[in-house]
Amino acid sequence: MMGDQAEKLRTEALHKGLKPPSCRRPAAAGCRVIAVASGKGGVGKTSLVLNLGLSLIHMGYRVVVIDADLGMANIDVMLNTMPAYSLADVVSGEKTLCDIMIRGPLDLKIVPGSSGLFDLANIDHAKRQLLLDQLNGLEAEGDFILVDTAAGISRNVISFIGAADDFILVTTPEPTALTDAYGMLKVLSGRGLKKKSHVVVNSTQTFHQGQRTYSGLERVVRQYLPAMEVNYLGEVRYDQAVSRAVHNFIPFVLSKPRSAASVAVKRIACRLAASGEPEKQDEGGITGFISRLRKLS
Repeated sequence: MMGDQAEKLRTEALHKGLKPPSCRRPAAAGCRVIAVASGKGGVGKTSLVLNLGLSLIHMGYRVVVIDADLGMANIDVMLNTMPAYSLADVVSGEKTLCDIMIRGPLDLKIVPGSSGLFDLANIDHAKRQLLLDQLNGLEAEGDFILVDTAAGISRNVISFIGAADDFILVTTPEPTALTDAYGMLKVLSGRGLKKKSHVVVNSTQTFHQGQRTYSGLERVVRQYLPAMEVNYLGEVRYDQAVSRAVHNFIPFVLSKPRSAASVAVKRIACRLAASGEPEKQDEGGITGFISRLRKLS
């Protein structure tokens, strides 16, 4: 059913004349691991991850999404699919990562998590090593690997962010969301895990509200976290197409490709792809991600 839906959407997109944006460029050697996180829940992070991944595919990149919310995994819910297996089966040694990977619209590759699965820091050493070893196989699967983390600043979340090549912080103009976003940046900076963060402001009423929200956050970060650099990827306007897409289990960049939200996410994808070299790490790609995750978890 999911494959038929994806094929239908792909055909409709072609008939509407959708073309990859002109900012597309050949993928660099290896892959780019990007953690997407938020200080608090309810800011639209998972929806952004899903639609951002599809926008990158439209640009000609291969994309893998890892549902790394190990307590409340829900990428599969947004696509109305029930994966036969999950990361729990990889940890148990019963399945490989390739066994559990599912294909979403436009051949988006998804590694499904499992609600209430486990705390990466609390599973025994052998199982943790098994999972990390399995992640090695993702190097050949995607040019971009998007890691959808849980909300908040749990040890798991901080480990995923610290291990990734790049980090996208999703917030909204709400004071509580901004306070929690700053709190996350403070933790990352204080522990020396990240020196740079991309920022997306979601659910804005106007373009200027997104700019003002980012400017306020950037000003506070510059004053109190001088070791942290923030980079504005853009805002996503509030759009009824988003809520309808969630209820219909169809990503809005496919169901409403010309909606304000879709145009905004495609622009963010362009900026992300063109954002240059990721933060300097000892080693990039999935190999470096796994190496750092071992140390942090």
